[in-house]
Amino acid sequence: MNLPNLITLIRILLIPLLVIFLIEGNMTSAFILFVIVGISDALDGFIARLFNQKTRLGSFLDPIADKLLLTTSYVTLATMHFLPAWLAVLVVSRDVIIMGGIGILLFNKRLIEFKPTFVSKITTCVQLLTVSFFLGQDYIKNLSYLEPYLIIITAFFTLLSWLQYIIIGLKLQGKPE
Repeated sequence: MNLPNLITLIRILLIPLLVIFLIEGNMTSAFILFVIVGISDALDGFIARLFNQKTRLGSFLDPIADKLLLTTSYVTLATMHFLPAWLAVLVVSRDVIIMGGIGILLFNKRLIEFKPTFVSKITTCVQLLTVSFFLGQDYIKNLSYLEPYLIIITAFFTLLSWLQYIIIGLKLQGKPE
């Protein structure tokens, strides 16, 4: 196991600690941990590219770590009434649809190399920003007026990415073998 994959694995293992901090109401620790996990996401990719340590395991683990982090964060924050439940359902549904679509394509032996789209990367960034916004409320009280706009932008990009992946999946499914 190389360093980038180890960092990704540690990132996955830190997610339950994030939930514990949230449940216990320790928002400062949750915010700091979320930032650390976010930085480690960038770090593992940077190291993998810089030292040519990209692996098949890493290309599988990294998006799973992102999805676990976002899904866990959105569900926990919605359950605690920090962000709208419908937004959490939208974020989680998108990931379930994407993973289900990949499963269907694999089952039908239709999957080619799967890379995130530009819209998907923007979606992930906006979703991470939204979680950071809600976790960092103690530090950005004067920016609270941005909350409805951030929710709308997150919902928009999540839906746009969801639709884009459905279209990509349908095109891949319709390709002859």
